[in-house]
Amino acid sequence: MDASTRKTDQATVLDLSKYPNAEKFVSRCCDFFNEVQDLTPGKDLEARLNREYGPGNPYYEDFCRYIKEGLEEGWVAETEITGPKYRRGKISLPTAETRYFSITTVYMESQEEFRGQYHAHPYGEINCVVQLDKTAELKGMQGWQGAGWTSPGPGTHHYPEVRNGALVALFFLPAGRISYNATPGAPQPIAV
Repeated sequence: MDASTRKTDQATVLDLSKYPNAEKFVSRCCDFFNEVQDLTPGKDLEARLNREYGPGNPYYEDFCRYIKEGLEEGWVAETEITGPKYRRGKISLPTAETRYFSITTVYMESQEEFRGQYHAHPYGEINCVVQLDKTAELKGMQGWQGAGWTSPGPGTHHYPEVRNGALVALFFLPAGRISYNATPGAPQPIAV
């Protein structure tokens, strides 16, 4: 596939200087990255994040608060993908400060199961599920997840899916790596 036909992420990178709360949010993410920077995405990390960093944990609660404020202020998931119910926003590209994680938000809203853009995680993903409706769920590699975390391992690929309401998927990508050129139905890596 040549560069002219490659699928890409059309969201632009946020200008943090315009949004003081976005700057504070990135700083809080950096605190979190200092704790998880040496952990490998996958089902074991997903279980650990839900056990140790789930609802009630200060990081999780702060992320939810900032994301909800950011929606109101216009700096979260500001780029429409297929309309107002499926949007994406790049908060930060990988930097030394973010321990080389990128920070991205995706707003998804649907009562019925809705599938977003098929993609792969070359180095895995850490994804904080921020419910805007208490019944909303995001489908991860281990199944449906309400409030909490998913963490697809390196090489995994899927459709992001939502059901039962609105949520924001706050995801952190090691080295910012994501591919929209994955093939649905291709085998998953052994260690999903």
